[in-house]
Amino acid sequence: MMKPALLAFALLLLASAAHAASGKLVLYTSQPDKIAAETVAAFTRKEPGVSLEIFRSGTTEVMNRLQAELLAGDPRPDVLFIADALTMEELKADHRLMAYPGADVAAFPADAYDKDFTYFGSKLITTGIIYNTAASRKPGSWKDLLLPQAKGQVILPSPLYSGAALIHMAAMSGDADVGKDYYAALAANGAVPARGNGAVTSAVAGGEKMYGIVVEFMALNAKAKGSPVDFVFPAEGVTAVTEPVAILKTAKNPAAAKAFVDFILSKEGQELAVRQGFFPARRDVAPPPGFPSGASLKIIPLDLHRAAAESDALKKRFAALFGG
Repeated sequence: MMKPALLAFALLLLASAAHAASGKLVLYTSQPDKIAAETVAAFTRKEPGVSLEIFRSGTTEVMNRLQAELLAGDPRPDVLFIADALTMEELKADHRLMAYPGADVAAFPADAYDKDFTYFGSKLITTGIIYNTAASRKPGSWKDLLLPQAKGQVILPSPLYSGAALIHMAAMSGDADVGKDYYAALAANGAVPARGNGAVTSAVAGGEKMYGIVVEFMALNAKAKGSPVDFVFPAEGVTAVTEPVAILKTAKNPAAAKAFVDFILSKEGQELAVRQGFFPARRDVAPPPGFPSGASLKIIPLDLHRAAAESDALKKRFAALFGG
């Protein structure tokens, strides 16, 4: 006859197995390819019973695909893991997101997740200035990209493709220190668009352009790997996205979707984000070496609801200034 302690342990194992996630999980994400692959691999090591199918592209293309599926009445993803909360706010307003009040957010600041628990920020990804170390001038301000020395030497990601770029344009256009005409001034100074942040980093690292507007982790990771670039947190501040994760109401495997959210928000998941070169969202996880503390960052504020209402107008304005 099994001893009581052994019996209790066996029952605990059985209960754990009964609640373990399993089956197919469909993830739509805007994470870069390598980082997305690392995230998927780490999650499947944690939840080996889950087979993960992934679609990866820029946030705008991810959303275009999802919207087409929604119109057809056949949304495929269980989970979205994309750049910005602006897109999540739009989905929430359309009643597309499933609330997950059981998510463990005890170690997260209140502004890192939706108060109704429909989406959860996983990181703090800031946008600042990358520059080639051969540049004649080290920038310290956003306005330095408008100087004669920077004429024709600036490249920036397009908000028509990148969610972080759309957030950046919205915040910058509403900031009193930068001004609503900043993007027009960039265009007048010969700045050119790229499809996304990766293309900006490559152009500056390769010397095609001396300056770029880019998310910090791409610039700092390129510098750590020996590229002749550096990154500046401009004096006026930086814009930020939180790379939120959310479960769709139409999820076909909500149990596996919750397990994925749990992993991303866990200390283990946040430590993975740090190894990938990101500011973590959890307060009890330190940022990567060489990063400033999250508390020291000056973040340019953004009204998400206003930005959501103006997102189409911002995209049209960008296309008019820089080409679609």
